[in-house]
Parts: sequence; structure tokens; C-alpha cells
Amino acid sequence: MINTKKITRTLIPLAGGLIVGKLTAKAQDDYKHYRKPPFSPPAIAFPIIWPILYMSMGVAYQRAMDNAKNETESSELKRAHYTQLGLNYIWSMLYFNLKFRKASLLESYALLAAGSITATKFYKMDRAAGYLMVPYVMWLSYASYLNGGNWILNKDKEGYSRD
Repeated sequence: MINTKKITRTLIPLAGGLIVGKLTAKAQDDYKHYRKPPFSPPAIAFPIIWPILYMSMGVAYQRAMDNAKNETESSELKRAHYTQLGLNYIWSMLYFNLKFRKASLLESYALLAAGSITATKFYKMDRAAGYLMVPYVMWLSYASYLNGGNWILNKDKEGYSRD
């Protein structure tokens, strides 16, 4: 029998990521016009990497939830997961659509902390769930570097930032 709750938990990060991607698609065009820090990936890397990371998050969340022993643990996992996921979605809107580039940098640090906390909580429930979050946390670290580098290199250019 198909368990729709498990499928939904697994696919929500990807579905949300696809929606945010559509909402920010046009705004992402201006990213091409600014200087990038060393080791910036080509633009084609993002639509390849993010679906993989979103699916890993969803699988990790489902695995962790499968191992929660009670409602308190389930609630903690849910709160951690959806906090970091919400911060993830908000970052794109701040950076691309609203051009709050400095605010998005600060938010990226909060997202990195939330992602790390979530990975730790998942690991405590299921080691594989924690390991599935490692590439995501590593990417969040890298993304904070990219966000910071872009801000430093472009903050004084007209039209780059609204904050």
C-alpha cells in the first residue's frame, strides 16, 4: 500500500524548490552581470545540484521521522526540518527577487546554522539521515561564501542591492 504521508514528506523540499525556482527565474538573470568570487560554479550547476539536495533532504527527513520514538521527537524533527527549509526558500526571494543582498548574507548564516542543527537531529534518529544532510550543509557553507563574495565584490555597484 502506498503511504502518501511518506511520499509527501519526501517530495515537499523538491516541490517547494521547484516553485521557488520558478518565482525567481527571471530575477536570476541579473546574477550574470556581476563579479563573482573565485571558485564560483557555472550557472548550469545550480539546476543540477539543487534538485539532488532537495531530494536528499526529503529522504533524510522521512528516514528520521521513521525512527522518531514519540510525538515529542517527531515534533522536534518537524520543527527543525521546516525551519531550515523555510529559510532556504526565503533566501532565494531575498537575494534574487528583492535584491536584499546583505540581508540574504546574514540569512545564509542562519540557514547554515539551521541546516547543521537539522542534520545533527536527523543523525541522532538515523545515521543515514544525518549523512544524507552532509552534502546540503557543505553546500550551504559554500553558498554563504558565494553570497559573501558577491556582496563584497558588487555592493557598491548601482542596482546590485537594495539594502
